[in-house]
Amino acid sequence: MSETPETKKMLDPDPRVWDFETEYELGQDNIRPFGLDLHNPVFLISSIVIAAFVLISLANQEAAASFFGWLRPWLTSTFDWFLVLSVNAITLFCLVLIVLPVGSVRIGGKDAKPDYSYAGWIAMMFAAGIGIGLLFFGVLEPVYYNFAESGNASPLGIDITQPGNEYAGIVGTIHHWGLEGWAVYAAVGLSLAIFAYNLGLPLTLRSAFYPILGERVWGWWGHAIDTLAVFATLFGLTTSLGLGAQQVAAGLYEVFGVEPSPTVVVLLIIGITAIALGSVLLGMDAGVKRLSEINMIMAVGLFLFVIVTTGVAAAATRYFSVMTDYVMMLPALSNPFGREDTSFFHGWTTFYWAWWIAWSPFVGMFIARISKGRTVREFVLCALIAPTAVCALWMSTFGGAAIDMLNAGGAEGVRATVIDAYKPEGALFGFLKELPLYQIVAPISLLLIIIFFVTSSDSGSLVIDTITAGGKMDAPVIQRVFWCTLEGLVAIALLLGGGLAALQGAAVSTGIPFTIVVLVMCYCLWLALRAERAKM
Repeated sequence: MSETPETKKMLDPDPRVWDFETEYELGQDNIRPFGLDLHNPVFLISSIVIAAFVLISLANQEAAASFFGWLRPWLTSTFDWFLVLSVNAITLFCLVLIVLPVGSVRIGGKDAKPDYSYAGWIAMMFAAGIGIGLLFFGVLEPVYYNFAESGNASPLGIDITQPGNEYAGIVGTIHHWGLEGWAVYAAVGLSLAIFAYNLGLPLTLRSAFYPILGERVWGWWGHAIDTLAVFATLFGLTTSLGLGAQQVAAGLYEVFGVEPSPTVVVLLIIGITAIALGSVLLGMDAGVKRLSEINMIMAVGLFLFVIVTTGVAAAATRYFSVMTDYVMMLPALSNPFGREDTSFFHGWTTFYWAWWIAWSPFVGMFIARISKGRTVREFVLCALIAPTAVCALWMSTFGGAAIDMLNAGGAEGVRATVIDAYKPEGALFGFLKELPLYQIVAPISLLLIIIFFVTSSDSGSLVIDTITAGGKMDAPVIQRVFWCTLEGLVAIALLLGGGLAALQGAAVSTGIPFTIVVLVMCYCLWLALRAERAKM
């Protein structure tokens, strides 16, 4: 009897000597109608189900709005403990990888060289991972926690009127944009990178399960994993696209006086999706990479403008203060039991964890594709620690300045959009009105939002296309055009069928089941890293 990977595991249960060898050939199950290169049945199932979802949602907008309005709060309150404990476990796993000997394993093998410079690599990783989040939530979230709902939305029920608690809302915001979220991205991205570049398996989600499923991963078990990954990626991404479109509409009103309406938002999604299609046709280096670098330059420019005009010394003092509070409060913020701050915990934290997990196939596969040549330790540090520090600096600068203005009796635009009436898409522009050069800064901010929108759509279509092409990274470009277009249609369907609640409900509904997938991936990654370390 010939020795197969399965019999090797039975004969020697020590995972450090597994070779993870397979006779599977990349694309062997693909079908190629009309010159396309599609994985059967992942492409067919996912595309048909998503297209049907779009048609049903558009045909039954009131029913869709009612359903998604119920779905999100039910999911986040029912599965809060599961989401929080899972994200805690993933975070601890990533932090342990930094200090263990397996951290010296290099993605692609010991002789692999990086394809991109540090600047280009981190810019693409950050732009893909954060999307429009910094611009949409940077002012909104800290202010909301401090002042909305008469202070009942504050993290851990902290009384923000007490001395020393005036920036509690920033700490809560950093919790949602810090270690835990980026750890989910790092775990998925590292799993995909190791199994693809070190073990020679296709760059697709199912490959990470080879240590426990063996050759069965190429059958229906694998089809189910990849199809779920497509759903999670698409709905997680369209949530951001929908938020971005609403914020662009608010910006158009502020800059050009164009009244925001559902029609305007739909036209924006169509127009920006068309721009993303142009980026798709340009390819990775000329499209995503160039736009990501432009994004980072503009974002840094906007940040410097805000920190200079609101006070560098105040921003630095505030940053170190809230980071200290964040570290001190992290255990309590990460505890799912006995929580009384239900508005903060259920309304925001559990939604965020499901949203980060829904985004993880998209961001994980994208950063896996661009991270060859980096060590595990280098990868985790750059994908986890650095983004946390940058996000915290951004949120504390924008949100902290807005809080200071509100405490001083100013920032009426922020008060109107966050406290008096919840219109989150207008919070950034309400804040920028308080600063000099608004007529110049507002259009630049609007352009920055659009570019973030485009890079997210372009990167997302690249990832979904790779999954639905069976791990092929050179599939015909028309397939990426198809997925880019479908992303825009799903965002339109969700916005018309329930607005923000529909967007968030769709992300949570796919993020919760995908949490199980990520947890198992961590275990499989550990087995693979031990095997790679044993070869060194």
